[in-house]
Amino acid sequence: MLLLRPFVRGPWVLQRTPRLAAVAWGSHPQACTAWTPSRTHGTWSPGDGSRRWKVTAVGVLLGLGTGLAYGDHRRRAAEAEPNAEAAPGAPYPVFTRQEVGRHRSLAERVWVTYGGEVFDITDFVELHPGGKSKVLLAAGGALEPFWAMYAVHSQEHVLETLRAYKVGELSPEEQSQPSQGDPYSGDPPRHPALKVNSLKPFNAEPPAELLTENYLTPNQLFFKRNHLPVPAVDPTSYRLQVEGPGGRVLALSLPELKRCFPKHEVTVTLQCAGNRRSEMSRARQVKGLEWGVAAIGTARWGGVRLRDVLAHAGYREEEEAGEQHVCFEGLDKDLSGAAYGASIPYRTAMGRGADVLLAYEMNGEELPRDHGYPLRVVVPGVVGARNVKWLARVCVSREESPSHWQRNDYKGFSPAVDWDTVDFTTAPAIQELPVQSAITEPAPGATVPPGELTVKGYAWSGGGRGVVRVDVSLDGGRTWRVAELMGEEQRPGRAWAWRLWRLAAPVPPDATELDIVCKAVDASYNVQPDTVEPIWNLRGVLSHAWHRVRVTVAEA
Repeated sequence: MLLLRPFVRGPWVLQRTPRLAAVAWGSHPQACTAWTPSRTHGTWSPGDGSRRWKVTAVGVLLGLGTGLAYGDHRRRAAEAEPNAEAAPGAPYPVFTRQEVGRHRSLAERVWVTYGGEVFDITDFVELHPGGKSKVLLAAGGALEPFWAMYAVHSQEHVLETLRAYKVGELSPEEQSQPSQGDPYSGDPPRHPALKVNSLKPFNAEPPAELLTENYLTPNQLFFKRNHLPVPAVDPTSYRLQVEGPGGRVLALSLPELKRCFPKHEVTVTLQCAGNRRSEMSRARQVKGLEWGVAAIGTARWGGVRLRDVLAHAGYREEEEAGEQHVCFEGLDKDLSGAAYGASIPYRTAMGRGADVLLAYEMNGEELPRDHGYPLRVVVPGVVGARNVKWLARVCVSREESPSHWQRNDYKGFSPAVDWDTVDFTTAPAIQELPVQSAITEPAPGATVPPGELTVKGYAWSGGGRGVVRVDVSLDGGRTWRVAELMGEEQRPGRAWAWRLWRLAAPVPPDATELDIVCKAVDASYNVQPDTVEPIWNLRGVLSHAWHRVRVTVAEA
């Protein structure tokens, strides 16, 4: 870290101080709209004033206040404003907001304020995980309105890292800023049983033992995955914009959708790309919310088929040669006005018998606000990230959605790829998910009595591939038993929902501990890998290795 220290007269000098600071990433890092710390290594040569920067990793772990360390973080502070006055006894010069406001570009240096302090973040702009355009939104002004979108930034270790970029103080009479309000103050109430992974934006999962109590997950206990504040939508003024061929646009109200198109219902399991990420983190650190096994749920969705709406807009079932995409845009937006967006292949939406829904009901009830009221996309067999909520716009394009979450996130990479070498343009966006299973009972670390043990869990596979078998072991995979599958029978190729499973088995007579393992096999005979190491990736997505739960055997 480089700190500015004043001499008695005029000049300022640079003092280099190496430091180690913990860094955390906001609840969805690439969505962050202002400065986020990153892990960097730099070297500075006092002989020639040159500097070489090497980005070695980017901050990690959304919303949990955990992060990777970075060492010897050294940087050169900007030259102070020529006319800046040093307050008596103060280690930094004093600036007005007008003076800070002159630093709004890379050419003029990028300055921001937080509280009563001034920071030069020019050297971080190109490293910002959300892209240069996001961090420049705060250039020349205050960070508070942007950090309010991602409250994890306010944690002390993040603030401490920001202070490495400090170049001055705000003039005392200008330090008070009118409150910007909390963009999350309008979020809906949530069930107290949910295990919260981040508050702002809200992301939470139910306790695993409650997940498999019902085949259909109760709405209140269905996992919540939000990237931004929940928008407040007036149903009377709501209109879905559907762009047809030739630029023709349909504007459809919710009553019109219900009146003009037949209602269709389908039971679909949705799973977050990061489900079971915490297991990858135990193997090697990854970036993302620390989901357990419950970022998954099943509901009976009601709405209209997307293919019916697109056909009404003028699209045919089979388009001309060339890959096409159906792009979705939500009403949830960041402070720059950028909306959450995603896309799916045209054939997924328009193929004969396609079950992609524009859903307005969930388990027979009006769509809850956290789940996309008044209208959302439900794409069976596909990763949750493509199931856009609070749907505002649908269009067909030769290119996939330009959204950050389509192009620069939710992609898988080799374990050899790190944050120095990752190139998101080289990997396809996740669509169908691999075969998955997990144990929901007994809980990890539980004590179970001798005698008979009942093990419960879920299994699911993407792309409509039904689960044909779940194998369970009580001894770490040395011997196996076949679990009983429960749930709805589903059509081949359209098995959109999970199978719950259970196994009743005797506990070995002399056992004091059990290493319970499960693995699922789908209709294409895909099976889960036995360990997480071969599928590890820097974003912690697609975590689907054998699930393991260790318990103690003892009398109650």
